[in-house]
Amino acid sequence: MLRYLLCCVGLCLLAACGSVRPADSPEDGVASAHLHSGLGAYAQARLFWNEGNVEQALILTRQAQTADPVTPYPILLEAEILLKSGRVQDSLAAVDRAIKVAPDYRPSYLLGGSIMSTMGKTKEAAAYLRNAVRLEPGKEDAVLHLVTTLMQLFEYEESVTVLKSLIKVKPESAVGNYYLAKVYSQMKLYRESIGYYQKALELRPEFIQATIDMAISYEALGEYDKAIAAYKNALEDAENRAPLIQHLIQLFIQNRRYEDALTYLKKLDQMGLATAETNRKIGLIYLELEQYDDAIKVFSQMLETDPDAHQIRLYLGSAFEEKNELERAVVEFHKIPADAPVYPEAVGHLAFIYKELGRGDEAVRLLEQTIAANQDKLDLYLSLATLHDALQHPAEGLKLLQGVEARFADDPRFQFRMGILYDKLGKRPESIERMKKVVVLNPKDAQAHNFLGYTYAEMGINLEEALTHVKRALEIRPDDGFFIDSLGWVYYQMKRYDDAVRYLEKSVELVADDPTILEHLGDAHLARKEPKHALKYYKKARALDPRKKGLDEKIRRILRGELEEK
Repeated sequence: MLRYLLCCVGLCLLAACGSVRPADSPEDGVASAHLHSGLGAYAQARLFWNEGNVEQALILTRQAQTADPVTPYPILLEAEILLKSGRVQDSLAAVDRAIKVAPDYRPSYLLGGSIMSTMGKTKEAAAYLRNAVRLEPGKEDAVLHLVTTLMQLFEYEESVTVLKSLIKVKPESAVGNYYLAKVYSQMKLYRESIGYYQKALELRPEFIQATIDMAISYEALGEYDKAIAAYKNALEDAENRAPLIQHLIQLFIQNRRYEDALTYLKKLDQMGLATAETNRKIGLIYLELEQYDDAIKVFSQMLETDPDAHQIRLYLGSAFEEKNELERAVVEFHKIPADAPVYPEAVGHLAFIYKELGRGDEAVRLLEQTIAANQDKLDLYLSLATLHDALQHPAEGLKLLQGVEARFADDPRFQFRMGILYDKLGKRPESIERMKKVVVLNPKDAQAHNFLGYTYAEMGINLEEALTHVKRALEIRPDDGFFIDSLGWVYYQMKRYDDAVRYLEKSVELVADDPTILEHLGDAHLARKEPKHALKYYKKARALDPRKKGLDEKIRRILRGELEEK
């Protein structure tokens, strides 16, 4: 920026030299001679400077000033030369002399602002630049330099005023609209920022950075589909596409759009930009999509290159486990050494595989032995507590965690597991208390919010609070079918049956094989006096779980005609 300003100042000086003090009459002949002498010295000074002869250039600028002491050009040239020579204070003094000679000459203030900026004197830089903007409000260079400086001072309101003044004078300024959008974004006024990004793009459709920054504002508002669309638009013209693709991938993963993420990960591979991290993400997405053979292939290939990649081996073991090839999973987990950071997690997997193989006692012993050697690893305690629960001994799991609560009480995962165990033991008040601690420790824990909302709904209490918790869970995971079921069930308990049916139908679309969700939808239809619809969902629920309590009685009542159509 400074180099650009110096160049502009020099060109302006040369172009304007002949119009400052013209000789209007023969009586002005002496003055004219001085002027021409000053111009000659000034021109020679620039030539010497361009040739690298700094000292001679400085001598000539001073001769030019002596010949024409009321013209700012030679003084500013001196300031430029001094600045380039590292004599910053002397350069600034020359700028101030130029301002004193010609108070309305804008380039002097621009150079003064640049010098102050290089010295880290932001407030002083802003003072110079305000004067530059005052003299010509429609000049983008001074406005943008001033706004950049003001933003460093967190003077956002003044930045907005300056930029709006520029846009008023020069409505076709794409960069003016862009910088105004940036200021609003810094102020977290994302709606306003998006409006000005759009205006900048109307004026300059190829303005890629405006598109990218607009996408960032959409992200901040949680409008991910619009953010994704904006990033895709930017990709069409971007020279360096890799960072944008990486960000898009993260956004897709964050929004659980795994197929889309996979598509763009493969694009990176096609571009020859695939890395180990790219392959890791591809493998994990295959795991999430339950494409276990593909995941196994990816992770196996990665391990051929790096056999000591223990995190990748953990993923490989997990893929075999999910595929129900338990013995092969055990082999992979056993390859992870005890000093690897992922070893406790590998032991957790091994313990649950042993449990599935009917070796529950062996699973417990394995975890207890590993805990004895790693007493600071919370994951191991959580795995053992969960294992006790799975073996129908939730009281043992609770006792284990109570014994180490002093060490891990501030971890939301610890409190969550305590809440689950209390719930299994029928101690709902204690369970609710723990889940409330979870959402304090981690307000983005969607599972804890959903737990609180659903539990309140089941109890028929605190329904407004239940609604708040479930909606918060859905803000974090909007496409979770179980959370949507919780929302429908809260509405059912609030007797808002139309809302209940709407959300429960959506939940069934996402999770078609859960008997509880199907029963909930049947109950909601029954509450709306639609027994035929209710019967359909009750029968589907019973087919999935023939022993589900209460279903047979509901079906019998409908078949006996005890419930009327509305």
